[in-house]
Amino acid sequence: MAGADTSEIAAALDGKRIAITGTTGFLGTALVERLLRSVPGCRLVLMIRPGRRGVQNRVDREILRNDAFDRLREEFGKDGFAEMSANRILPIAADITKGGLGLDDEGRAALASCDIVIHSAASVSFDNPLDVAINTNLCGPINLIETLHDLNVTPHLVAVSTAYVAGTRKGDAFEELLQDGAYAISVDWRNEIETARRARVRSEDESRTTASLKKFGKEAKDELGAAGGNALANKTEQLRERWVRQEQVDLGLARAASLDFSDAYAMTKAMAESAMAELRGDIPLSIVRPSIIESSWAEPFPGWIRGFRMAEPVIIGFGRGLLTDFPGTPEGILDTIPVDLVVATLVVVAGKGPAEDGSVQVLQSTSGAENPFRMGQFHAWTTEFFRANPIYDDFDQPIAPPRWTFPDKNKITTQMYRARSGLDRASKVMRALPVRGQRAQLAATIDERKENLEQAIGYVDLYGKYVVCEALYHCENTLTMHASLTPEDQTTFQMDPKIIDWHHYSVDIHLPSVLEQGRVKTA
Repeated sequence: MAGADTSEIAAALDGKRIAITGTTGFLGTALVERLLRSVPGCRLVLMIRPGRRGVQNRVDREILRNDAFDRLREEFGKDGFAEMSANRILPIAADITKGGLGLDDEGRAALASCDIVIHSAASVSFDNPLDVAINTNLCGPINLIETLHDLNVTPHLVAVSTAYVAGTRKGDAFEELLQDGAYAISVDWRNEIETARRARVRSEDESRTTASLKKFGKEAKDELGAAGGNALANKTEQLRERWVRQEQVDLGLARAASLDFSDAYAMTKAMAESAMAELRGDIPLSIVRPSIIESSWAEPFPGWIRGFRMAEPVIIGFGRGLLTDFPGTPEGILDTIPVDLVVATLVVVAGKGPAEDGSVQVLQSTSGAENPFRMGQFHAWTTEFFRANPIYDDFDQPIAPPRWTFPDKNKITTQMYRARSGLDRASKVMRALPVRGQRAQLAATIDERKENLEQAIGYVDLYGKYVVCEALYHCENTLTMHASLTPEDQTTFQMDPKIIDWHHYSVDIHLPSVLEQGRVKTA
């Protein structure tokens, strides 16, 4: 924690109690580590969804055990780290999808005592069912603000949103409230909540009709054959639940597309911004919008990542030769930002405080406008990396990385669906024949190719929208705030994306981390 004694940001947060949601996730874990290490005088109230073992157990197992805290463990020693974290962390049981956040009296008192609340919890999957995205990303911050009003407290609320609230539109995306800029959406978020809830009920009801249950039962029987009654009933219910979920996923994608968003995640985040601005009252509000958050540039160590993010499935699919092509253009910008720059922005915003005039301040933690990382560079450097560090197939042969031509998204999707239809026909033919010997091997090969193709189609459907996005995300407010810091704090809390050397980051930091996380077979 060198330098903390002279840091103006650390001094501003000294003695503050900071409540944080979403701390078991990627960004939240990094934020907890950074506050413990770089702001030694603050205390943290971690709002954790309770599990079977209790919130303290979740903190110990899902947060503090992570390798992000290795620096602190090394500095304090095992026992010293345990003592420090116990003294500075108060976990409370909370569920942002519930009214009142599901807090008990002790939890309400703990939240009421906080000077700052950083809302990081979100459902970040791009293919979530609509009602799930609504409940977490829209109702979550609404429940949080309503609870703060009920407690009659006005902490500085720092809410993590996403740069993709700009939707699929083209042009400059500035740091301003949506309703004040070119990307305003005319939608009643209250009506969207009710519509999503009714849609879930309709899907559940439809899935339980006699015709639907008969269909699911037939599919279960076709899949299980002569399995017993319990297995058949369980499989039927599994297929019913899967159908309901897919209905909600499709509904979310359709509703998002109708409002010019890539998916339900970006759409519900945009609605949440509008709802928070409308409902906040006297609560000071700052909104931080990251782009695609990836592994760290430097803190707590280069390449730190938790779980697979957006780029990782694409990278692994490319290295395995599954993604033979991808939509976009070589000049297209892949707006991504290392997690430690986002964390630094959140800490600095918390330390600097809300806008002096009482307005909602918006900062974007993005790279595209200041230090663009282009798709052509991504492909070239990823190819360079996998040629030197190939993934090996099941026969211990190195897989050569494919050469992308960046076709139109509709073109590549059509090609993939055509290939899938051919494999489906081949699979049906094989099922009609006695499967033994070479036929069995051929059937297995067809099934493997179908599985690989399904993965590739999923990658293109989910992530292709983001790489062809033509909005340019500006971050002037973030750069201005960074420039206002002391030289020491500018180094400690690095927010400026111009610091990133994308080739070094890709080849030496991010890609090695992806391979380690993916546990793929390499030399």
